[in-house]
Amino acid sequence: MASKSPELTYFGPYEITTQVFYNTPHSYCLVNIKPLLPGHVLVISNRMVPRLTDLTATEVTDLFTTVQKVEKMLAKVYFTDKEAEGGTVGKVEDGAFNVAMQDGVSAGQTVPHVHVHIIPRPKTSPQNDEIYARMESEEGNVGGALWDRSRPVNQGWFAKPEESERKNRSEEEMVKEATFFREQMALID
Repeated sequence: MASKSPELTYFGPYEITTQVFYNTPHSYCLVNIKPLLPGHVLVISNRMVPRLTDLTATEVTDLFTTVQKVEKMLAKVYFTDKEAEGGTVGKVEDGAFNVAMQDGVSAGQTVPHVHVHIIPRPKTSPQNDEIYARMESEEGNVGGALWDRSRPVNQGWFAKPEESERKNRSEEEMVKEATFFREQMALID
């Protein structure tokens, strides 16, 4: 089932045509029904597949090139100093972004359709890591917010580690893991 037709656009099973603000050959962008912060948008693959690994290299390139372009647009909107004399046009370096993907149900994905969250974070944004807890909570359950009739359950809780429990690894441990991953990458098509 294609995620787009000439008249309608779908995010998973949900028709979202009127919320779309940008289209590319392989992806589209929509405003979030349940934004965590102002400007929280989604970039979604045109092809309705649940996992990033289901996309072709061309589709992945288009998806993340679109993420970059949308960040530039959001910077102009949300990182502009309207109080300054004459105002300033915001640039990406005038703030920050949370860019997140929940790739699978166990990661908190509630709509089985590849999508990337982009959340602008102006320098004045008061929230720090709290945004991650909000994304994993019911507040970030995009699928549940679309329609309550078949409400998906967010299963992606990620316990925040205590900083005191996080220990630096040795150079030897990191080299060993990097070597292992390098070998594993060579086995991937």
